[in-house]
Amino acid sequence: MQQPNPGQQQIPAPRPVGNPQQMMQMTPQQMQQMMQQMNPQQMQQMQQYYQQQQMMQQQMMQQQMQQQQQQQAPVQQQRPAASQSQATAPPASTPAVGAPTSYAAMANKTKPQPPAPQPRPQERSAPAPAVGAPAQSRPPPAQPQQPSNQEGGEEDWKSQCVAPAADMRVKTEDVTKTKGNEFADYFLKRELLMGIFEKGFEKPSPIQEEAIPLALVGKDILARAKNGTGKTGAFCIPCLQKCDPEIAAVQALILVPTRELALQTSAICKELSKHIGLEVMSTTGGTSLQDDIMRLYQTVHVLVGTPGRVVDLAEKNILKLGQCTMMVMDEADKLLSPEFEVVIEKIIPFLAKKRQMMMFSATFPAAVKAFKEKHLPKAYEINLMEELTLKGVTQYYAFVEERQKVHCLNTLFAKLSINQSIIFCNSVQRVELLARKITELGYSCFYIHAKMPQSSRNRVFHEFKGGACRNLVSSDLFTRGIDIQSVNVVINFDFPKNSETYLHRIGRSGRFGHLGLAINLITYEDRFNLYKIEQELGTEIKPIPPQVDSSLY
Repeated sequence: MQQPNPGQQQIPAPRPVGNPQQMMQMTPQQMQQMMQQMNPQQMQQMQQYYQQQQMMQQQMMQQQMQQQQQQQAPVQQQRPAASQSQATAPPASTPAVGAPTSYAAMANKTKPQPPAPQPRPQERSAPAPAVGAPAQSRPPPAQPQQPSNQEGGEEDWKSQCVAPAADMRVKTEDVTKTKGNEFADYFLKRELLMGIFEKGFEKPSPIQEEAIPLALVGKDILARAKNGTGKTGAFCIPCLQKCDPEIAAVQALILVPTRELALQTSAICKELSKHIGLEVMSTTGGTSLQDDIMRLYQTVHVLVGTPGRVVDLAEKNILKLGQCTMMVMDEADKLLSPEFEVVIEKIIPFLAKKRQMMMFSATFPAAVKAFKEKHLPKAYEINLMEELTLKGVTQYYAFVEERQKVHCLNTLFAKLSINQSIIFCNSVQRVELLARKITELGYSCFYIHAKMPQSSRNRVFHEFKGGACRNLVSSDLFTRGIDIQSVNVVINFDFPKNSETYLHRIGRSGRFGHLGLAINLITYEDRFNLYKIEQELGTEIKPIPPQVDSSLY
């Protein structure tokens, strides 16, 4: 037996209408023709008629909603309660019969109760239509959706990251003269973008704008850009984007000339890929071969290493490079020097037949041309070296005698506002002697050179990068790719013999468009090398003034 509807006692039932939407079903031509035949009084009557119909429809909707709520009330009363009074009393949230119920109130019910079972559930699954209305003409009113936490996810992913401290230092055109692109414009993985943001990369530098799109589409690249302008990011980002975490094999090989640069590059790859799940490994000479073998039995996706150790592992059939489709040569001019080129030629046959090769450096001597024509005949060339020296690095020379160099260095320490400095010498013996002299003068000092044990080199590198010491005396081991943002002064205690070494040395300061200072101690024998380097680099090295403006570095 059907239950009576109490709502009909308070709200009178509207007059039944055969089809209240009949006018809306007319064609536009019929509607226009009918309106032309009406006078103003008939138009007004028609408007009043449709307003009444709309009001009646709203009243019927309210009645249907009240019926549903009253059908739920007996089910709630049948549930066990703590006391008899609670069992007999109607729920506090149940509205009075005939009271208007808003859609918002319906939507705010976090746990709506199911309707009471009826003898004919198929007819009760939807609200009863109005009297005389055709079936399916009035679907039940849709409840407004709750605002989802996923909305704006494309814009809110940065809120999930730990933003680094903003770098407010002045930057030069070497990194700011861009096309205005963003990293998101390259359709990178969301997890990779999170790693880029947390690393502190704000916008692509010029070399990154040129290289990343080409690398992503699989082009061979020969790129030349200044020191400290973002070359590492230009090849790391495409490699990490193209690596598939599901494939348990080495897919990208990054070759570097020095062990310290291998550690630095692998650390950057790990930071950028920490949300992706890629496994990055560094392998260099001077470390335990057994440890590298055990590590390669596990999954490795990106391998960063020096050529000698890589070819050793490949020839022992421990390092499988058959699925490695990307090979990057950082500091390519050094890797193609006579000491490395033979080793590089041994590595290439182990790679996949269909491979992509990328070469990056600040200097490309003639030796690179033959290698390019053999292995990268269709490489896309990028040259952003309109001028060779960095715009943010101010260069001075001090003309001294050899026996006055230590005294001059002591004066520089006293007068300059040094954050951290790297002091270059031309030989291993002079590195150790100078470090001892600087320590005797009362200044904190580390030294590093190629003949030190690898464990000592690693410790010095990490402690100096962490700020444990203000000054580092180094051989040319530290001229390639080492990126320490806090180094603002480079001192050539011994002037280099060629322009390439000079360019890489002074590039240790003024990283990523920041300001830096390069001071050269010149003796009488160095005057010809000074002139030659000025001519080859197209730059001017000025004599040092009595007072160096601290705003220059």
